[in-house]
Amino acid sequence: MRDATMTNHAAMSQGRPLDLPPLFTAITAERSERVHAEACGMAAPEAAGTIVHALSGDCPAFAVVLAPDEPLATARRAFIAAMVALGEAVGAHAPPERAVRFAYPDALLFNEARIGGGRLSWPSDCPEHEAPAWLVFSAMLIGTKRDAGDPGLTPETSSLEEEGFEIADRGVLVESFARYLMRAVETWNGLGFEAVAAAFSDQLVPDLSGAGQHVDATGDLLTEDTGAPGGIRRDSLAVTLGAVSWLDAKNGRPRL
Repeated sequence: MRDATMTNHAAMSQGRPLDLPPLFTAITAERSERVHAEACGMAAPEAAGTIVHALSGDCPAFAVVLAPDEPLATARRAFIAAMVALGEAVGAHAPPERAVRFAYPDALLFNEARIGGGRLSWPSDCPEHEAPAWLVFSAMLIGTKRDAGDPGLTPETSSLEEEGFEIADRGVLVESFARYLMRAVETWNGLGFEAVAAAFSDQLVPDLSGAGQHVDATGDLLTEDTGAPGGIRRDSLAVTLGAVSWLDAKNGRPRL
């Protein structure tokens, strides 16, 4: 995966500029529900490294434009690297002794409850065998559920507020994500994608049946299954990314 190359510009986070690595620039969106679409709207090779964010309100969100240099079939594995970075960024600011987990491929859990997730877009007319002009990864977190009614009615989800995240300035999440994304890219380039896949696999929510599972070099999820050919069930990254599991399409926010 190729590193992004952009000039670093200041984007405000609660009254201060975001402190991003030199390869990134940031733009503020008005609403979190528009972050992904706005990033896709400006996506181009020369926009690589641009982060679009909206951090106030109930559901902070941010997106990053990427410029891959390999065919779409393998380039979309950048999603796994970005999810690893998202998990590490959230974990770095989390209360201790509670785990960050992934539900393959796109949901982020904390303390066994979903608190957000990631999604990936690319040009709709790009064939699998050609390099896409751009990728956009975005993440959205549940900041608070104050207006969601009785928490007992939505037990599968939680929020940064409920879980005791003491983050006065949500900009630190974006800053951490950018740095962990650079680390994930360095790992990919130095040790191969398998090392990134292993980091993701280590944080997978355990299969309910207790079956072993891991993400392989293609980005697909392999699960032990005696009823499947060869005893392994394969869930395709390309297919599963087509439906964003955590997103409420009606309001553009995480499902509660």
